[in-house]
Amino acid sequence: MRLKAELILFLITFIWAGTFVIIKPTLSFISPLLFVTIRFLIATIVLSLIYNKELLRIPKLTFKMGTILGIFLFIGFVVQTIGLKYTTATKSALITGTFVVFTPILQVFVERKPLKTGNLIGVILVFTGLIFLSSQQNNLWDLFISIGSDFNIGDLLTLICAIFFAGYIVYLDIISDKADFNHIVWIQIFITLIGSFMLMLTFHTLEIENVYLQINGQVIFTVIYTSIFATIVTTFLQTKYQKYTTPTRAAIIFTSEPLLASILAYLILNETIGIFGLIGGMLIISGVLASELFDIVFLSGVKNEN
Repeated sequence: MRLKAELILFLITFIWAGTFVIIKPTLSFISPLLFVTIRFLIATIVLSLIYNKELLRIPKLTFKMGTILGIFLFIGFVVQTIGLKYTTATKSALITGTFVVFTPILQVFVERKPLKTGNLIGVILVFTGLIFLSSQQNNLWDLFISIGSDFNIGDLLTLICAIFFAGYIVYLDIISDKADFNHIVWIQIFITLIGSFMLMLTFHTLEIENVYLQINGQVIFTVIYTSIFATIVTTFLQTKYQKYTTPTRAAIIFTSEPLLASILAYLILNETIGIFGLIGGMLIISGVLASELFDIVFLSGVKNEN
């Protein structure tokens, strides 16, 4: 059963990785906020049909907790999608993956959990990786005298997205045993829909966002893929099968998402990031792994020596 569960978790990771490559070109035909609105509108309708009358029995406290969780999710998805319009799919995937490093940092302030050695190593590796990843220079000297100069608005928005996704995970950890999972899933997706819709109307009214839509096969496929497969299907599969493996093994599988996204971006979008970008990507992935696994491996090694 564990092998089946881990293969399914890898399938989930592959589906998530594919979203970066699929959404990037689609944003040429649809505005980011309109895309997020349609994506979560479809997800909300499908889940509403699935849960049906059960939604009428959602307790007020559950709705409150789900709303807070939904706000984290809403901000994360909105800034990530807008950021993807201005950065590459490769960089978006790698920077989004840094939420694993931000999560324990937020837990220090919210849940009073101490920061471990692996978390500190992860932070150093990730931010060093970001410097390399955001560089378009050809040698180390040019890299260090131009630190931050190639870090664009899309990269910044994606980094903000990672922080909010980390906040989402921390708050989910707090409320996970206090509410019905099905209720929480529906509420957070519904709140994301409402938030993105209101933001779209506000930005359009203020003439900040140009709400455009060209319906074609690319847009239809991306909306269906992200709303049904990357939102609903992956949520149900992860909930059902992740319990059959260890958190450590699941973390290793999920860490492959930015690597898979980078490979797909190279094969499908012909994206290249250069030698420094490659080094940066490797540092980020190493930082994510270190944050998750360093203390587990180190502590197990110490125990074995004793």
